[in-house]
Amino acid sequence: MAEQSESDDRTEEPTARRLQKAREDGQVARSIELPAAGVTLGAIAFLFFAGSNLTERLADGFASAFVFDRKVLESPSLVPGMLLSRLADGLILVSPIFLITIVVAVLASSALGGLNFSSKLLEPKFDKLNPLNGFKRMFGLKAGVELAKAIAKFLVVGVLLVWVLIDNISTLSSLGAMSIEPALAQTGELITRSALIITFGLVLIALFDVPYQYFDFMKRMRMSHQEIKDEMKDMEGRPEVRAQIRKRQREIATRKMMSKVKDADVVITNPDHFSVALSYDPTSDGAPILVAKGVDHLAFRIRDEARKHGVQIFEAAPLARSLYFTTELDSAVPEELYVPVAQVIAYVFSLSSVRPGVAPMQRPNPKVPSGMRFDVDGQREAI
Repeated sequence: MAEQSESDDRTEEPTARRLQKAREDGQVARSIELPAAGVTLGAIAFLFFAGSNLTERLADGFASAFVFDRKVLESPSLVPGMLLSRLADGLILVSPIFLITIVVAVLASSALGGLNFSSKLLEPKFDKLNPLNGFKRMFGLKAGVELAKAIAKFLVVGVLLVWVLIDNISTLSSLGAMSIEPALAQTGELITRSALIITFGLVLIALFDVPYQYFDFMKRMRMSHQEIKDEMKDMEGRPEVRAQIRKRQREIATRKMMSKVKDADVVITNPDHFSVALSYDPTSDGAPILVAKGVDHLAFRIRDEARKHGVQIFEAAPLARSLYFTTELDSAVPEELYVPVAQVIAYVFSLSSVRPGVAPMQRPNPKVPSGMRFDVDGQREAI
């Protein structure tokens, strides 16, 4: 009852981490019927396209094996070499079938679940020595399904085989009256056609087995709400995961900030380190807003973005440092900096309204109050 209750609690689809861990443990969806059908179908397809040539060559080799050279008859020591030569010729003839079946077996096995190599499958599992667990495997639902598949496979293949034999009884009866070459050719054709018919039965079983195995695997991988919560806590607690989260958050915040530079009115810079972008709405009563700021590499990016969109750049090192260390993003500048910031913004606005014959406003030299001055390390300068 406890196991049934635990199974009922697992109603959530498995997470990617759960599936990855199962894969590392060697647990993936597998169907033994798919490789069986694939290998049989591949071999039959080869025989269908190359069967006549193969059977002719086999017939020639089989017939030549009964022809002995006089030297062999006079020297029995040559018999082993002759037999090895015949055996090598036969292996060369059937080697394409072996290669095709190997390739198809690998591809069909990896079609559901992919290729997976896990050393954990080689580790001894002592719980399998428990007789109680053995009885559960023998009489559980999975064992019942496998038994039903085996019976279905036997019935399908048996019925098809009997039907093929009955349909070709006259051909089988006439084989004894044929010479060896046409008899082998007729036999090869009969085997190929019969195997092709039987293969359709195996393919039919595989078509039912593949979705069932996938559904059964995903059902076994389901998780409870508590397991998902524990997994999230475990992932968030790992240093590398937290670092990735913080890095991703910084990237998103930087992109969002950089998108606001194009709408700024001025970028105040220290040529070597700092850049701050300010936006001011003259129709409102509010103070200018700091929409972007950065140091070193990010400061250069802000300046490049400003140049790209025609935003004025004003060099004032003490003011740039003061704004960087005292004002947060999307916040109004401090009251102590109203006067120097107002001088810069008034000068920038005057540049956009310059008319021919009218002298532009003289470039200001904004003074930062003594208590708002900072060095490049963010330390307040001594008064």
